[in-house]
Amino acid sequence: YQDKEEVVLWMNTVGPYHNRQETYKYFSLPFCVGSKKSISHYHETLGEALQGVELEFSGLDIKFKDDVMQTTYCEIDLDKGRRDAFVYAIKNHYWYQMYIDDLPIWGIVGEADENGEDYYLWTYKKLEIGYNGNRIVDVNLTSEGKVKLVPNTKIQMSYSVKWKKSDVKFEDRFDKYLDPSFFQHRIHWFSIFNSFMMVIFLVGLVSMILMRTLRKDYARYSKEEEMDDMDRDLGDEYGWKQVHGDVFRPSSHPLIFSSLIGSGCQIFAVSLIVIVVAMIEDLYTERGSMLSTAIFVYAATSPVNGYFGGSLYARQGGRRWIKQMFIGAFLIPAMVCGTAFFINFIAIYYHASRAIPFGTMVAVCCICFFVILPLNLVGTILGRNLSGQPNFPCRVNAVPRPIPEKKWFMEPAVIVCLGGILPFGSIFIEMYFIFTSFWAYKIYYVYGFMMLVLVILCIVTVCVTIVCTYFLLNAEDYRCSWILSVQELSVCMCICACMYVCIKKNMMYGLFQTSFYFGYMAVFSTALGIMCG
Repeated sequence: YQDKEEVVLWMNTVGPYHNRQETYKYFSLPFCVGSKKSISHYHETLGEALQGVELEFSGLDIKFKDDVMQTTYCEIDLDKGRRDAFVYAIKNHYWYQMYIDDLPIWGIVGEADENGEDYYLWTYKKLEIGYNGNRIVDVNLTSEGKVKLVPNTKIQMSYSVKWKKSDVKFEDRFDKYLDPSFFQHRIHWFSIFNSFMMVIFLVGLVSMILMRTLRKDYARYSKEEEMDDMDRDLGDEYGWKQVHGDVFRPSSHPLIFSSLIGSGCQIFAVSLIVIVVAMIEDLYTERGSMLSTAIFVYAATSPVNGYFGGSLYARQGGRRWIKQMFIGAFLIPAMVCGTAFFINFIAIYYHASRAIPFGTMVAVCCICFFVILPLNLVGTILGRNLSGQPNFPCRVNAVPRPIPEKKWFMEPAVIVCLGGILPFGSIFIEMYFIFTSFWAYKIYYVYGFMMLVLVILCIVTVCVTIVCTYFLLNAEDYRCSWILSVQELSVCMCICACMYVCIKKNMMYGLFQTSFYFGYMAVFSTALGIMCG
């Protein structure tokens, strides 16, 4: 900024404190606007539009390094309707958010007395802005001027601005919004260490047990090969060797199966890339940048989906590859957009700022049809041509082998339920910190922890998959593809079981917040399950 240059105070949203996502335009409450009218236009990004950012000019005249004494900028004519609106907001603990030079500021609308009979509005915004050189590095808001809400009176709104020199560097100005005592708590470090030790134990256990067990199996099968035909017919044959002619049999519903596998590979690629970018770029410093980055990376990694899904479908003998490509390309976008549009109807009914504008919907649909679909087509063609030919080490029998009866704990339903407990145990503490940052008022910034947890989750999932595969094949059940791909959905069930605890803790209420919470948590849980599968 130059000295005396205009500094814009943007009013963003207002809403109940306990429902973070239930926000409304600031001027949906009967606040008044300052006298200054001329202002440069603000262009919102795709991520901001999807997150319900509604920046409106406050009308306050603020200039760089120019102190302003307490000044009345407008007057509210408080009739009964306006008073009732303010009383409702105060009863529900409404707070508002503002921005100065992209730095967020929060304030409370008002407060009630101890008896809950009289209600008071904060009418004086006392701004203290810190600068370092020609840049703004710190903003603080103090709400003063408590005025009782009485019908048919006039309330004067005022503000003041005090500029002070600060030693905070411009690149460190967001550090005050972070909470190291929460995210770098000993429990967080202990959970990472605990998960890491579990990985070492699990890898060692799997390696030792499988190597010893497989060595015995090889010895038994070698002994059987030395027998003559009469002894082999009289012998008791069992184990995984008996299903070698069926284990590579195409899975049931190969079209859906290959689409899920391709989508899971893409979600993993998106997660990996976005976490790496967040570790490098500090995406939390810009509004909507994380969501915008995720959308861009998801569109750019569409060939990954097409390659793995298309090649798997070709190896399984699928012929309707165009249909598979469409399902693979639109499986995740349809799930996310369907949930978003359903919640959008509720947001429109509530007149909430989270209601997605029609233009943004069109933009998202254009990304799906003109970016994701063509790139998915390229990946599918590459996958079919480069790795679409079956290269199984043994041929598949023409007649499927009957599956013998097995013990209850080897049934697919039990394997599905038990298979996700260890992966969930390796990530549930990190999920708590992520949920707290998204559903409460914390900024998540420890993406190094998230990367480590992602690596731990991958290793645990691999180990669990190896063990489950061995148990199933040893029980002569060759239907392991679907069972292993959906077993990690039990991770989602564990997460969903924790939802009620989070709701009770955060005291969420109302149809809109409940729908938003359960809708997007279901999307997150399903995407996590598809990725792990």
